[in-house]
Amino acid sequence: MVIIGVNERGEKHFLAIEDGVRESTQSWREVLLGLKARGMNAAKLAIGDDAMGFWAALDEVYPQTRHQRCWMHKTGNVLNLHAEVPPAQGEAGFA
Repeated sequence: MVIIGVNERGEKHFLAIEDGVRESTQSWREVLLGLKARGMNAAKLAIGDDAMGFWAALDEVYPQTRHQRCWMHKTGNVLNLHAEVPPAQGEAGFA
């Protein structure tokens, strides 16, 4: 599990790199509580994949932080579903 922060200047920093149990709520909670104990204030926005454990833990530890789904992961999921549609039907959807 990885958390990367971005400051006001757009600089990225690794904040946490931890092992976890299948991205569970408990594993994410421990990571977030560790960041809070180190003095991290609530972020304005969190961007992540569809790991439900992360969002549940975030709501517990930093309830004021807004959520946004990662567009790269979301687009990949849509394209994976599109690959299952027969070509003739799928091409019409992109016309």
